[in-house]
Amino acid sequence: MTEQEYLARQFEQERPHLRAVAYRMLGSLSEADDAVQDAWLRLSRADTSDVGNLRAWLTTVVARVALNMLRSRRTRREQPLDVHLPDPIVDPAEGTDPEHEALLADSVGLALLIVLETLSPAERLAFVLHDMFAVPFDEIAPIVERSPEATRQLASRARRRVRGADPVPDADLSAQWEVVEAFIAAAREGDFEALVAVLDPEVVLRADGGAISGLSQVVQGAEAVAGRALLWSRVDLTLRRALVNGATGMVAFLRGKPFSICAVTVKNGKLAEMNFLADPERIARLDLAAIGD
Repeated sequence: MTEQEYLARQFEQERPHLRAVAYRMLGSLSEADDAVQDAWLRLSRADTSDVGNLRAWLTTVVARVALNMLRSRRTRREQPLDVHLPDPIVDPAEGTDPEHEALLADSVGLALLIVLETLSPAERLAFVLHDMFAVPFDEIAPIVERSPEATRQLASRARRRVRGADPVPDADLSAQWEVVEAFIAAAREGDFEALVAVLDPEVVLRADGGAISGLSQVVQGAEAVAGRALLWSRVDLTLRRALVNGATGMVAFLRGKPFSICAVTVKNGKLAEMNFLADPERIARLDLAAIGD
């Protein structure tokens, strides 16, 4: 076996971990794959004779690449979208694809990724590497070009924002499905009062329809969200239950083609968050064959 073949084999063993790091950093499956591929190119060209811990070395490389991508993304978006949702990971309601398990470890729900989108690139990197992957601050500090103590403060600020904004869902998945089914039934029947009853009074609905669809919006409050649900219930959509980032969700089909993906957060027996991805271009890039049509 040549040295290059050995490195390639070692890299493939680390790929799930590296993709998980990049996905949490970027919230984009395609960009995560690009970051991982960039890490391989750098590894294949580097002198690794002095590398004692290849996983740590590769994690640092992916983190640097992702940090640069986040900074570039902020610069590129001169006019940010009103609503931008991270890429969802969609599985059949019966269970998660084994390939998705590393991406979804530590309960990386869509709601958490939405909160991470509000952090600065440096805060996001410090939080993801330290709190999710237990990377010491001494190793994170050179990546963000700060002292270890300043890096610790970055992670601390990020942690406070995450705790304050990320709703903790109910643990019982079966109970979550009951709430989702009650919502769907009430919408189909046009029962406004039943819809309000299943929604948290402060429920938040986010819809990301992309840059040109005109569907992007944020709606808050049970009555306002119930009104939107009744409006969309008049469209001939076929709903399929699905796991979205490991939690309850739905995929809507219009005339047999995927139309939207909804991630749901059920808290205290009520729908607390509903996050819809309805961007046709992004949905077309997702593999939804296992959900049915």
